[in-house]
Amino acid sequence: MQGFAGFMWLLSVALIFFSGFALIDAAIRREDAYRAADKKTKPFWLIILGIAFVVNLLFPILSFLPIIGLIATIVYMVDVRPAVRSITGGGGRRGSSSDGPYGPYNGGR
Repeated sequence: MQGFAGFMWLLSVALIFFSGFALIDAAIRREDAYRAADKKTKPFWLIILGIAFVVNLLFPILSFLPIIGLIATIVYMVDVRPAVRSITGGGGRRGSSSDGPYGPYNGGR
């Protein structure tokens, strides 16, 4: 039983870090990028992710509240974050404005 308790503690710590990372990521993104990506507003996501973070801190993993917070965090990380990053240019490599999908476009030279 001690091994299970240790596993649940590690899982709880991982959820705290995951929701904390999502909260910090949402805080550093620009407000207009959320609207441009047609997602909810930045304050909405900060409130949702902040509540998820606090719930993960206060409640044990066996409760249903951390699971709801985990779902909200996953939705942000999988849906909202990539859309906002694509608007702000924070995703992947940074290239020239003449770069195409397969590398630099050199005008047929």
